[in-house]
Amino acid sequence: MLKYLKLIILLFAMFINMVIGKADTLKHTIAIDLDGVLDDYTGYTSEIPAIRKGAKNFIIELSKDYELVLFTTRSSKLATKWLIENKIDKYFKDVTNVKPLAVMYIDDRAVKFNGDYNQTLQDIKNFKVYYHQNL
Repeated sequence: MLKYLKLIILLFAMFINMVIGKADTLKHTIAIDLDGVLDDYTGYTSEIPAIRKGAKNFIIELSKDYELVLFTTRSSKLATKWLIENKIDKYFKDVTNVKPLAVMYIDDRAVKFNGDYNQTLQDIKNFKVYYHQNL
C-alpha cells in the first residue's frame, strides 16, 4: 500500500511540474486587424490589398513573444488565403471576425480609452484613420 501511495505522490509531483513548466512557456494573445494594419488598405475593395512594407517582419518579431490572431470583417477563407500568399500564415493561430480574448488589440480604427470619458469623446470627434489624416 505504501508503495502505491509513493507512486501516486511521485506522479502528482511530475504532473505539477509539467503544468508549472507549461505556464512559463504560455504566450499571451494579441489580436491584429488585417485591413489598414497588415495591408495597404485605403478603402474597401473586394480583393485584399498588398501587404504593407514592414508588416512581415513586424509579425515575425511579435510572434516570438505572443500568440497572434488575425481579426477581420472579411471572409476567413479570403483572409487565410492572403496570409498564405504572403507566407505569414504560420505565425497566426486563428483567423476570426469575432473579437477574440486577447491582452491587446492592434487596429487602425481604435480609440484608446485612458479612463477619461471627456477625453475619449474628444478623441472620437477628432478621429481619422492614419491614411486619411492628410486629406
